[in-house]
Amino acid sequence: MVAVVSAPTNLGLRPPVRGGVPGTAKAPDALREAGLHRRLHAAGAVDAGVVLPGRYVDDDGRRPAGTVRNQAAIIDHARRLAHRLFEIREAGQTPLVLGGDCSLAIAAGLASRVTGGGGLVHIDGHTDFRHPGNSTGVGSVAGEDLAIAIGRHSPELAEIDGLGPYYDADRVAHIGHRYEDAFVEEVREAIALVIPADEVILHGAARAASRVRAVEGLERRYWIQVDVDVLDPVHMPAVDSPDPGGLAPDELIGLLRALAPHAWGASVTVFDPDLDPDGVHAATLADVIAEGFAELGTAPGEE
Repeated sequence: MVAVVSAPTNLGLRPPVRGGVPGTAKAPDALREAGLHRRLHAAGAVDAGVVLPGRYVDDDGRRPAGTVRNQAAIIDHARRLAHRLFEIREAGQTPLVLGGDCSLAIAAGLASRVTGGGGLVHIDGHTDFRHPGNSTGVGSVAGEDLAIAIGRHSPELAEIDGLGPYYDADRVAHIGHRYEDAFVEEVREAIALVIPADEVILHGAARAASRVRAVEGLERRYWIQVDVDVLDPVHMPAVDSPDPGGLAPDELIGLLRALAPHAWGASVTVFDPDLDPDGVHAATLADVIAEGFAELGTAPGEE
């Protein structure tokens, strides 16, 4: 049974303008308005409530050196969301987290480690691998979550409560970046599998999913993290960093359908309703989630 959790955080993003606030915190409610929750509940899902973040602060120029934007609030939210995910998994349910931004991946990593480990399938239009060792621009966790997940970031984020690294790098796959991504070669050396968006488009979602599940440690349970900027901005412009060359909705649905049954949970992030005033893109994303995750966590005998 799928348990739907709303996690309306925007803490990991840069402000859209100086002193502004990203709109991703509105995503769960926008998806509800688009009919997603009704569709999920009709398919047997239950509501697992909301885990609220702390207040977003544009602290550029004021935060201590070496820290990220809203760092203390991100850590606090990650702990509380991880506890909710732990409770859901212990109850034999499958969490589906509606964000929010990619900082949610930290909570998933904490919960994965506490409940006995598991792999990560990171689906994103960017590698999100910026970290203090490769960039002087560290500051927004939403562009750094994959590095955090495998322990390549600061210990304050990558080793919360001594639990890092949250995933073993040889049990991590990334799908969906564009070839222009600055960190792709480092990512290829760091994790088990990297598949750019072009390969999914050229060879099909089924082949990409098959390659993921051929990785030792990813043939069974894993967490799926989906940043919706993996979609081409022709279909999904309502994100903070749209880049051409992404997937079509049907391609993402096919990829998720193939991967979702073997996942123990999933998160969907970075949709910004402020960039979707008429709700068209919320409706597209509701379709992707409802259809792509229809069989989330249903593969038998893998717990």
